[in-house]
Amino acid sequence: MSGGPLHQIDWKTHGVKVIPGDQLDPNTAQTPGMDRAAAINFARVGAQKIWAGTVKIHPNAKTGAHHHGPLESVIYVLKGRARMRWGEQLEYVAEAGPGDFIFVPPYVPHQEINASTDETLECVLVRSDNEAVVVNLDIEPVERPEEVRWVDPIHRHP
Repeated sequence: MSGGPLHQIDWKTHGVKVIPGDQLDPNTAQTPGMDRAAAINFARVGAQKIWAGTVKIHPNAKTGAHHHGPLESVIYVLKGRARMRWGEQLEYVAEAGPGDFIFVPPYVPHQEINASTDETLECVLVRSDNEAVVVNLDIEPVERPEEVRWVDPIHRHP
C-alpha cells in the first residue's frame, strides 16, 4: 500500500495525546458543590465529539440541581459513594459505589450527593459533546425521594 491520505497526516501532532492527571483544567463549567476538571475537550486536545474529566464532591456535600442540555453523560465512580437524585422535583434516588457506572440522559434534572460523611467522592465523567454544557436549576426537592433500582430488558429485578 503506497501513499494514500493516511500518510499525509502528521501523526506526531495529530495522534494520541496523554493528559497527566495532575494537569487537568478546572476552568470548565461548574455546579455549586462539586469540582469539575477537564481532561479531554476541544480546547485541550481538539476533541470533536466528547468531553471527559473528573468530578470531586466533598464529604457530606451535594450539588445544586442541574442538567446538561442535549448531552448524554456517563459517570464512573472511582472512590466513595454517589447518591443520585433526579426528576422534576428530584423525586427519584439511586446509589452507586466504586466500579459502578451512572448514565444521565439529556435534559434530566439531577443532583449528585456524596453519601459519605468522611470520604471524598471521586468520579470520572464523560459527555457526548466537546462542550461543557451545564444548566443550573432552581428546584424545590421533594422530602423523601423514591428509590429506583436498575432493571433492563435482560436482567431481572434483584
